[in-house]
Order: sequence, then structure tokens, then C-alpha cells
Amino acid sequence: MESSAKEVKWFVIVNPVAGSGRGLDHFPQISKLLRDEHILCEPVFTEHKFHATELTVWAVKQGYRHIIAVGGDGTLHEVVNGLFIQQEADPREVLLGVVAVGTGNDWMRMFGVPRRYQDAVRAIKEQYSFLQDVGVISYEESHYRQSRYMANVAGAGFDAAVNRRFTHLQKKGRRGGWLYAWSMVQTFFGYKSTGVKVWIDDRLVYNNLLFSVAIGICKYNGGGMQQLPDAVADDGMFDVSLIRPIHFWHVLFRFRYLFNGGIYRIRHVLQERGSRIRIESSPEVSVEVDGELLGESPLEFSILHRAIRIVVSKEFLEK
Repeated sequence: MESSAKEVKWFVIVNPVAGSGRGLDHFPQISKLLRDEHILCEPVFTEHKFHATELTVWAVKQGYRHIIAVGGDGTLHEVVNGLFIQQEADPREVLLGVVAVGTGNDWMRMFGVPRRYQDAVRAIKEQYSFLQDVGVISYEESHYRQSRYMANVAGAGFDAAVNRRFTHLQKKGRRGGWLYAWSMVQTFFGYKSTGVKVWIDDRLVYNNLLFSVAIGICKYNGGGMQQLPDAVADDGMFDVSLIRPIHFWHVLFRFRYLFNGGIYRIRHVLQERGSRIRIESSPEVSVEVDGELLGESPLEFSILHRAIRIVVSKEFLEK
């Protein structure tokens, strides 16, 4: 545990549109809880996509070494990318806390970060911290090679197609906890498996038709699904789940395994692990990272071991 929260000032990045507007509506309540715990803070609201990245770079340049993200997985993704873009400090020198107001909030499930604002703020005050791994992914976008940092899980193939439909429905104003599951069902019947080659640590582990692949540092994505139930966030390795072509009725009768950690009981799902991954496909497949849709294959993943310092629950550390 670090020095008392009273001695430091936190830079608070608030995404007002996170969680269908909960970021804006609930921030007065969150702000009061921060004051009640005597946590000094400077709140700033994001105004556009990638603004959280820009604000993070600015905050570290101004000397802030404590940042709170009030938002969802997308907000966290942008802040983490800001930590690696900035040149002022080692990202591990900045303590990152999260108050989750998003729809999925998958990253926080891994670390026992409480959903209740009161408990999340208390965790920030206690400053129990943990160094987690960070992934670096390079991908193709508009014929240019791009790279991005990831804190949670990436998905290529079907995963990314579901993300595209889910985002489209959100933009049309659809809301509700069922929306991701509905996006999965809708996408399933129109999606075709693709010829894919997967190398892990220079070893060709897959060369066949592939439905989907999940690559992660943490366990959860898609609103609580455990596609990577054995993932350890600081072991210097990605967990990989390769899903071969599968019939709908196979999924229907085993749907619970996607949520209860039993995904590898489905014989169409293969488990791998490694620190360097390359994926080639014909035709190209799309990729999403931390719930953000990026570009297309070929994809390359590498790992940064114990690269960012995050606020976690006391229970998580004791485990």
C-alpha cells in the first residue's frame, strides 16, 4: 500500500457518455464520495473519442502520478494508451484507479474492483496496487501498419463481427443488458469461418478454418463471458482460445460454459498460451481490443511484463 491518499492529488478522467450517459448523470454522486473520503482530485470530462488518451498524456506531463478513470472498458483502454504514449514517466510510476460506469466493465471483474461506487472509491483511498501485464498489438488499417496497447482481451473473427454489430445497435439508441447476447445471435447466422494461420512463440499452432480467437491478459470480455478462464494478469503470457467452426446447437446447449469458466469443455475450443502471437488469414479478419474495433489481419501481439500499476481490491491481493 502506498502513502495516504490525502497527500496526493488525483486527476479524474470522466467519460460522460459511458454506460448510456451514466458517466455524466452519476458523477455528482461519485464526486461527493471522493470528497467524503478526503481524496483530492481534479475532474475533467472527455469531449470526443481518444480524448481520454490526450488527457492522460497531458496529466502525466503536468506531474500527476495518480489517475482515476470514470467510465467503461473503452475509457480504460484510452487511458492505458495515453500512459504509453507519454514520455515523462515510466507508466509503472502512475497509479491507475477505475470507477466503472460502463456497460461491460469486464476488466474490473478480474481484479475484484467493486461495482458499487462507494466501495470503488474506498479501494482507491486504500491504494492497494498490482502490476499487470500489457499487450501490444499491431494490425493493418487503411493499408498502414498501426499499433495499440491492450489491458484486457482482444478478439478476432466472430468476436470482432459481434462487436461491430453491438456498436451499431448502441449508436441506433438500443440499450439493455441483453444487447450483447442479441448481437451474438444475430451475427452468428451470417458469419463465415475464415482460413487462418496462428503462430505462438514462432510455433505454427493452427492452420485451418477458424471461427474466432480470443487473446488476453485477463479472463473476461463481452459483458462477463470467460473466454480465457485460466488467464493470469502478471505471468508474462497471453492466454489464447481458438474456436473452430461450430454449429449453433453446439453453442446453445453449452452456452453456460461461456460464463462459468468451462469453455474448454466445448471440444471446438482449443487452448494455447504464449508471449508472442502472429495471426494471418485469407480473407482478412477484423480485430477488436478491449471492446474497441480496430483494423484487420495480419495481427501481431507481444507482451510487456508487469507494465502498469492499477488499483485492485484487498481481496484480490490476498488471493
